[in-house]
Parts: sequence; structure tokens; C-alpha cells
Amino acid sequence: MVADKVLAVKTCLDVLSLPGALLLLVYGIRHAREEEEGDGNGGTESSLYKPLNAEAHDDGAADSRVTPFAKAGVFSIMTFWWLNPMMKKGYEKPLEEKDMPLLGPSDRAYSQYLMFLDNLNRKKQLQAHGNPSVFWTIVSSHKSAILVSGLFALLKVLTLSAGPVLLKAFINVSLGKGSFKYEGFVLAAAMSLLSAAIYKKQQKLSGSSKLKHSSGEIINYVTVDAYRIGEFPYWFHQTWTTSVQLCIALGILYNAVGLAMIASLVVIVLTVICNAPLSKLQHKFQTRLMEAQGVRLKAMSESLIHMKVLKLYAWETHFKKVIEGLREIEIKWLSAFNLRKSFNGFVFWTSPVLVSAATFLTCYLLKIPLDASNVFTFVATLRLVQDPIRQMPDVIGVVIQAKVAFTRITKFLDAPELSGQARKKYCVGDEYRIVMNSCSFSWDENPSKPTLKNINLVVKAGEKVAICGEVGSGKSTLLAAVLGEVPKTEGMIQICGKTAYVSQNAWIQTGTVQDNILFGSSMDRQRYQETLERCSLVKDLEMLPYGDHTQIGERGVNLSGGQKQRVQLARALYQNADIYLLDDPFSAVDAHTATSLFNEYVMGALSDKTVLLVTHQVDFLPVFDSVLLMSDGEIIRAAPYQDLLAHCQEFQNLVNAHKDTIGVSDLNRVRSHRTNENKGSIDIHGSLYKESLKPSPADQLIKTEEREMGDTGLKPYILYLRQNKGFFNGSMGILCHVIFVCGQIAQNSWMAANVQNPDVGTLKLISVYIAIGFITVFFLLFRSIALVVLGIQTSRSLFSQLLNSLFRAPMSFFDSTPLGRILSRVSSDLSIVDLDVPFGLMLALGASINAYSNLGVLAVVTWQVLFVSVPMMVLALRLQKYYLASAKELMRINGTTKSALANHLGESVAGSITIRAFEEEDRFFEKNSELVDKNAASYFYNFAATEWLIQRLETMSAAVLSFSAFIMALLPAGTFSSGFIGMALSYGLSLNNSFVFSIQNQCQLSNQIISVERVNQYMDIPSEAAEVIEENRPSPNWPQVGRVELRDLKIRYREDAPLVLHGITCTFEGGDKIGIVGRTGSGKTTLIGALFRLVEPTGGKIIIDSVDITTIGLHDLRSRLGIIPQDPTLFQGTIRYNLDPLEQFSDQQIWEVLDKCQLLEAVQEKEQGLDSLVVEDGSNWSMGQRQLFCLGRALLRRCRVLVLDEATASIDNATDAILQKTIRTEFRDCTVITVAHRIPTVMDC
Repeated sequence: MVADKVLAVKTCLDVLSLPGALLLLVYGIRHAREEEEGDGNGGTESSLYKPLNAEAHDDGAADSRVTPFAKAGVFSIMTFWWLNPMMKKGYEKPLEEKDMPLLGPSDRAYSQYLMFLDNLNRKKQLQAHGNPSVFWTIVSSHKSAILVSGLFALLKVLTLSAGPVLLKAFINVSLGKGSFKYEGFVLAAAMSLLSAAIYKKQQKLSGSSKLKHSSGEIINYVTVDAYRIGEFPYWFHQTWTTSVQLCIALGILYNAVGLAMIASLVVIVLTVICNAPLSKLQHKFQTRLMEAQGVRLKAMSESLIHMKVLKLYAWETHFKKVIEGLREIEIKWLSAFNLRKSFNGFVFWTSPVLVSAATFLTCYLLKIPLDASNVFTFVATLRLVQDPIRQMPDVIGVVIQAKVAFTRITKFLDAPELSGQARKKYCVGDEYRIVMNSCSFSWDENPSKPTLKNINLVVKAGEKVAICGEVGSGKSTLLAAVLGEVPKTEGMIQICGKTAYVSQNAWIQTGTVQDNILFGSSMDRQRYQETLERCSLVKDLEMLPYGDHTQIGERGVNLSGGQKQRVQLARALYQNADIYLLDDPFSAVDAHTATSLFNEYVMGALSDKTVLLVTHQVDFLPVFDSVLLMSDGEIIRAAPYQDLLAHCQEFQNLVNAHKDTIGVSDLNRVRSHRTNENKGSIDIHGSLYKESLKPSPADQLIKTEEREMGDTGLKPYILYLRQNKGFFNGSMGILCHVIFVCGQIAQNSWMAANVQNPDVGTLKLISVYIAIGFITVFFLLFRSIALVVLGIQTSRSLFSQLLNSLFRAPMSFFDSTPLGRILSRVSSDLSIVDLDVPFGLMLALGASINAYSNLGVLAVVTWQVLFVSVPMMVLALRLQKYYLASAKELMRINGTTKSALANHLGESVAGSITIRAFEEEDRFFEKNSELVDKNAASYFYNFAATEWLIQRLETMSAAVLSFSAFIMALLPAGTFSSGFIGMALSYGLSLNNSFVFSIQNQCQLSNQIISVERVNQYMDIPSEAAEVIEENRPSPNWPQVGRVELRDLKIRYREDAPLVLHGITCTFEGGDKIGIVGRTGSGKTTLIGALFRLVEPTGGKIIIDSVDITTIGLHDLRSRLGIIPQDPTLFQGTIRYNLDPLEQFSDQQIWEVLDKCQLLEAVQEKEQGLDSLVVEDGSNWSMGQRQLFCLGRALLRRCRVLVLDEATASIDNATDAILQKTIRTEFRDCTVITVAHRIPTVMDC
């Protein structure tokens, strides 16, 4: 009883000492803050970290949006009071992105990145050789925050461990949470800083580095790797506090059981030693897993970008199988990793059982007496150390994941960059704009294999130079060399003036037409108006639903090829540069528009500018000051048109090839109209372009990303467990855990009931205790296995449904869904479903069962506790509900902001050459930083909200505990045996912990389950028509004749959109050669889409050889038609794979086809022949060569109906003539439908 009185006195003293402790704490933090402010804002260095665009940040409006955390007082920070307004708002209505205040200026990605660079450069100067470590640079950038949070973590451990000796539950509350402020910040900072660094790096990647890091992988670095590193600071202190806690615990044990403590020590040391090789394996598996995930993402992003091509060729099934194969490899490493992690967990969970067994046995052997006080001090200590020990596997897992992610990111940050050899100098009054003196360039920086050799070029200000030559002769590479994109191996190059660049493959950003043309410049109405006229865009904009405010989909999906090119031309013209590099911009527009563009744009608007134009249109050449003829990476002749024509045989062949087929565009007309047309251009085009109405976002093509709203209840959990025997595996796991917990209670009850029972000998007491312990361990093992099986089966099932749904989605889905949204689901969300959700599920359920069992024990022993605990439970659940309202929305916002970030990154990688050419890197970096901040803010607030909740819960459970202690002290002596009081208080002490731990895990799980919700959004996309309709399959040799009949064909792209094709009726007889011509945007490509059922007809029919194409399966239809699409697409892999991915043809047949499509020499020159590499997007082959490969595919397939959609736009006339001849002979019995802009291409039809 004396013990009880002492306890009561101690508890009273604790309660009284609380205000004093708080005061001390407040004082300490005050000082820490002042010092920080002294270092941070007063010093000179801090001026470096202020954002450059400081004016913008000083506005009152921006100020009101900054997080209240930045201005919070000490009390507010200690109690998370600053978060209350946001939590309240989140409870009243679902939070939206605009409800989240911005991070403080010094915590934004831009400032963090500057600080990181500053530290990195300082370290580089100190370290003469080798690169400084990224990890230690980040640590040194935040050392004060890490140290302060470390101090708080230490205080928390000390107060926690003091618990078993004194019931100091209160101090835990007041101290434990100071560490948050710094952890939360380091967390958001590490993520933002790395995302910013990765973005900055991709802006400078050299050609050879791009081969190693595809856009899919770079997106993975930001969405998955940076996220894994962002989690790390949260666990950072747990890596060492657990050891401190263990040491203190051993001290207390020594106090309780004397030398028997050595046995505990031995067991703990053995556990840790056993774990070392496991962790090594885990590291290896995690590395392999991330590599496998990278490979799968690369394949997925490639398939999703080129989905249209896959559908046209009916290759989806094959590409889907490839991705499934890659996913299986990933699953193999995933299960290896999860098994090790789960086994780790098993080892740590069993260690308390082993420790108690070893210790009690030793007590028996050393004849140390066991009584209630020392047994339950021992049990209480063990229970307190349990949770940190059980978290060890998670900590190890997080450390390993962060380490692997760090290695990957560091490797990327160390990749070779472009050296700015040809950076533009702004020389005023210099008459030479471009000077190259015996230069050689090589894409792979190899002097022995130059891509361009011995280039001598001098271009004066205002000169117009045309570059022509056959396919693959190095024309585009020459422009890239002027831009500084190709590494120079020898010679001297100098560029003077601002450059503008129009790429051959149009790069259009998601956004409005106006945004694309202005490209970051300010709006000058008159100049803008003139630009639109010069680029013949006025009519097109009138046709678009909202004029220049129309949203263009990703990669310009809702513009035709020609419109995309003209938007690019407008972007270049609006920049008002000195040097214009135009890479075959007229190939995608019709002949009439090409002539008008050439006169208006090149000869009119750019009359006083320096122009380098790559072109295949010979009619334009006479007006140029000089024509460069290229072949095999060399300039063979450079002279004015007439001289070349007189003296150069190759050039004569080029012009004659053109003349053979031309009879339409008179060369003189180009020259004579040159002067007159400029004056009258405005009258010709009719009215000026009128300012259009601002559209409502709902009607635009790209909708804002959908997210679930409010409380979805158990829906996502049921969805997760419904997959592939999920319920069975899950319930087995829970059952095993319940038995384990009951076993533990039985163990302790046996001890409590019999420790002072003279009839039960010490040996019997201990052996029964140990026996129960060992039986429970088996159930733990089963639980671990059930968990891994659950995780793997569910991940597999969810992914295959997602993949099927994406590959069966209609083209309209891909047109209106930015790639970033899909990629963030198959990268970061899937990674969370794979690695975090199964463990989160088990931890949450396990911790909740533990907490309620603790409460149950307390209630049985001191039922009076129920008076406090029941209201507390009710309050706690209300609090949790209040918290989840905001936290779930924050996680969902985190998902949508991550998609936006991934999308912007993907676009920037694709358009990096254009962005560098216009010197817009800083603007894009700023935009990226803004997106990173939005993403980091949601993550930061979610973290803060969790701590807000935990703090309130800890205060409440401390209240319960003191109340129990008071009741026990006040009860008359002898009501309970001291053994039971010991047991009740030991459970009470850990009640606080286990309760907080359970709610913490539930909240973590409800955040992670959002990923299941997001993946599920794309699992039920309405799919296209059936691939195969069994009862209506066409005969194996259909179509035999190739007769195509259109009956009153009407097409619209969406329900509410206007008709694009207005009732077309015509018949193409079998074997006919049909030409389809028309202005850009007149619906030529739509007609082709209808033939392949990329869009289903709104009215009317298409009948091929008396089969209505809507009655047969899509796969049957598309695999029987041949097409050479408008955008030539090559996939990463070999040449053989690109021509014949389904492996239906022999090498012999492939070589024959390569010969027919003029690629034989180009492929034979490569060492590996058909196994030569094709990189992402086929960017190591010229545009013309890519079109030839697509022709090769058509020649291999030999279809009765062949569609050529602008198939030879990027090819010189001589090659074009040969190709037309090949098509005439090879497909003479087939129906050939040709969409063309060049009249000669359709002359035969």
C-alpha cells in the first residue's frame, strides 16, 4: 500500500510540475527561435535566399495567402493553434487547392534550391577532387532544424522512459511535439529542393544523357524518388532514438531484475545482428525494384504517348503484353522486398517475447526473487520499448528506400550536360550573325564518328539561306548545332543575336493558343494581330470554338498538323528575334498555304532578319541569297540557286526530280508576287481577327482533374480487399493478430495472478509464461505471410485492371487527359499501393486491436476507468473524424498537384530544345517551382494535421491515466492485489502510447488509401467497341477487292461538339488510287480516323467489301487496313522490332522492304544491322527516315486498303519520286487513299 501512496504523491507532484516544465520549455523554444531569426533574417546571407521576384511577394494579397505558421507565436506553434482555421474550414466543406495557404517565402522550392546550390558550390570549392555528396549538402542546409528537432526527440525519449519509474505521462505531451516544427519543414524542403534540382538538370541534359534517362524515368524521379526522400526526415530521428530508448530501458531493467538484465541485452544484440544481412538484401531488392519500375514506366509512357499509332496498327494487345511482362519482373522484386521487410517485422515483434523469456529464465537460474513490483516494472518497460522496436522494420525500410532513391537521383544529377559552346553573344552592329570555321559535331561526343564534319558557314545579318539535301543528310542537325545542342568536337563557332527556332516535329504546350504564341512575352495587341495574319491563322482561329482562348490538348491533339506548325511559326515570329532557324516548317501545310506562308512570313515579316530554312520545296529556292546542299553530314556546295543549277550535278538531279512531277506552282509567281503581296496582305485575308469570348473552363477539351470529395467511408478499403482473395488473406492476418494479442494478455494475467501465489513455484510460473509466449509467436509468423500475400495479389490485380482499362480506352480519353495524370497514377500512386498500403493496413488494424485490448484490461481491473475512458474514446473518435475531413482532401490535392507537376515536367522534357532556343529556361523553372510548392504545401499541411491530432490525443490519454492512478491510490487498502495494480498501471502507461499509435496508423492508412482511390478512377474508363466480335468475324482474306463506300457519313468528336464531317457519300472502287486534298483543318485526318474507327460515326456508314465496319471487332478491322500515319512514330528498341513488333516476318523479308523504302544503306552502315538501336521517339533517325520506316511497316503488312496520311511530307523530292514509284508498283492492285498537301503526291490518283 505504501507503494500506492508513493505513486499518488508522485502523480500529484507531476501534475503540479507541469506548468513549470511548460514555462521552461517555452523559454527554451523562444531562445531557439530568436537565435534562428538572428542567423536567418538579420544576417547578410539571408538576402541571397529571398526570391528574385520579390515585388510580387510583397503584395497584400499574396501576404494574406502565406501560411499562418510563418507568423505564429510560441504557444500557437506548441499547440498547433495556427492550424485550427484550416481544420475548421476542412470540416465545414471539402478543402480545395485555393484554400491552402502558400509556404513561407524561405521555404519555397526556389529559395531552397538557391540555398542548396550555394552550399553545394561552397563544398565544391573545399573539395578539390570528386563531387560533394548531395545527402550531406541537404543535411548541412538544414542543420539547425535537424539539431533542434533532435533535441526534442531526445527529451521525448527521456520522459517516455522515465514513465515506468514515475508516471510522467504529462511531460510526454508537453515535450514530445516540439520536434514537429522542424521535421515538417525539413520534410517539405527536401522534397521541393530535389524536385527543383531534377527539373533544372533536365533543362541542361545532353543528347547522350537523354538516351539513358527517358522522360518516363525523369518523371519517376520526381513523383516516386523525391517522395520517398521526403518521407525520410520524419523517421530520421527514430534511427537513433530507438537505441537511446533501449539503453535507458536496460538501465531500468537492471534496477528491477539486477544481473538478469544481461540476458535481455544478449537477446537484443542478437536480434540486431541477425538483421544486418537482411537489411543488405532488402537494399539490393529495393534497388532492383526501382530499376524494374523505371523500365516499366518507360514502356508505359511510350505506349500512352503513341496510343493512336498502336490503335491504328492494332498493336495494343502486343504492347500490353510487353508491359505485363515488365510488371511481372517488378512484382518478383516487390515480393522479395516485401517478404524481407515482413520477416524483419516478425523478428522485431518477437523480440519482446524472447527478451522476457531469457530474462525470467536467468532470474530463476540466478535465484533473483520475483515479486509484483519488479515483474511489472519489467513488463511495463518492455511494453514501452515494444512500439519503437516494432517500428524498426519500417524505419529500416524507409532508410533503405531513401538511400536507393538518393543514389538514383544523384546519378541523374551527375549526368553529362550540354556545354554552352554556341551560346549566343549579343553583339551590336556585327554584320556576321553565324560564323562556323571548319567545325565538326558529334551527338555522342565522339570525334572519330562526327555527325557533321568540316562545316564552314558564314551568314551575314539579313541573309536568307536555304538548306536542302536528301533524307538523313544532316540538315536538322546543322540547325541543332547552331543552337548549341550538338557537342562540338573541333573548330570555332560564333552566334550573334537572339534566336528563334521552329522544330520539324511541332512542340505545343497544354494551354491556350494565345499562351503558345506569346510564350512568356507580354501582349502587344498590334504585333500579335500582325503575327496571326502573317501565319495565316486568322481563319483557323475563327473556326476554333473559343478562338485563341481555346485550350489546346497535350501535344496539340485538337489541332491539325498544319495548324500546329503555324502556331509554332507564330510563336517564333512574335519573339522578334535576330536569327530564325526554320526546320522544314511548310511540309505539314497544303501547297496554297505553303506559298502564302513563304511570301508573307519568310520574305515579308522576316525580310530584314537572318533566316536558315531547311526545305524540300524546290520552288522557294531561287529567292534565297544562298543555298546549301548537304550530303552525309557535309556541306557539298554553297552558292546562289542559279550557280548551283549550272555547276552542281547533284543539285540538278534534285530540281529535276521536282520538275518531273510539278506543273502547278510557277516559280516566277513566287518572285513577282513577293513585293505586291506584302502591301495587300490584310485585304486578302478579309476581316481582322476579332477578340473572342472568354470560355467557361467546363467546355474546354482538357477538364480539371477529377478527385473524390468528402468521406468515401469504407469504399476504397473494400475495393482494395475485394481483389483476388483479399478478404480471405486480410481476415487470416487479423485473426492471427487477435490470437497473438490474446496470448499476450493471457501471459501477463498468468503472471499477475500467480506471482505472489505460494502454491505456484517460480519454475512453473516462468515455464507457463514462456510457453504461452512461444505459441503466440507462430501466429505472428502466419500474420506476416498473410500480409505479404495480400499485398502482392492485390497489387497485381489492381494493376492489370488499370492496364486493361487504359489500353481499351477510346482516343477521346487520351485527347482530353494530360499524360501526367495517368503517369502519376502508374508511378507514385501505384508505388504506394505496392509498398505502403498492405503494411499500413496491418499496422493500423494491429495497433487498434492493441489499444482496445489495453483499454479492456484496464477496465476489467479498475472499472472506474471507464468513467473517463468511454467519454475519451468518443471524443477521440470525433476528433479523428474532424481531422480526416481535412487530411483526406489534403492527400487528394497532393495527388492532383503531383499530376500537374508530372505533366509540366513531361512537356518540358519533350520541348527542351525549343525552350533552350528561346532562352525561356528560367520561366519554365519558375513555373515548375510554383507547382512543386503547391505539391509540397499539401504534403506539409497533411503532416502538420497529423501532429495536431496526435497532440490532442496524447493530452486526453494522459488525463485517463492520471485519473486511474488517483482512483487506485484513493481505494481502500486490499481492494486489489498489488500484482493487478502493477499490471493495470503498466497497461495504462502503454495505453497512452498504443492509443496514439493506433490513431496515427489509422490516419496514415486513410492517407495512403487515397492512392487506391486514385488508381480506381482510371480502372473503369468507358471502353471502345469490342476488339473481336466472335459471331461476326470477317473472312480471313477480307478485304479481297478493297472497295470502300461511304454513305452519308457524319462525325463529331464529342456529344456537344459541332459536326466535323457533314454527311459524306462516295465510293472508292477496289484498286483505285484516291487523293484527298483540302485546306489544313478541313477534316482530312478525321476521315481517316473514321475509317479506322478511332471516332465512331454519328450517322451514316462505312462499308468495305460489303461489310459494315461498325459490325466487326476493332482488332479485325484495324489489322486488315494499312496506314502510314501523319506523325511518324518509332519505339524504343531495335530496327527489327520497329518494323515487325509481332515477329511475323523473316529477316530476309525485312531487308527486302528496307531496300524498297530507300533505307538499305542507312541500316547497313550501322554495325548491328537490324539490331541497331532506336532510342525514345526514334530521335536518332531523321524525320524523313522515320517516315520511311513507317512506309516499311506498310510494305510488310501488304494490306488491300492502304492509307497514306501526309506520308512523304518530310522527304526530299528525289526520294519522294522513288517512293511514289514503289507504292505504285507494290500496291498496284490495292486501294490507296492518299491525304496530301503536295499536289505531285496525288498526281497519280
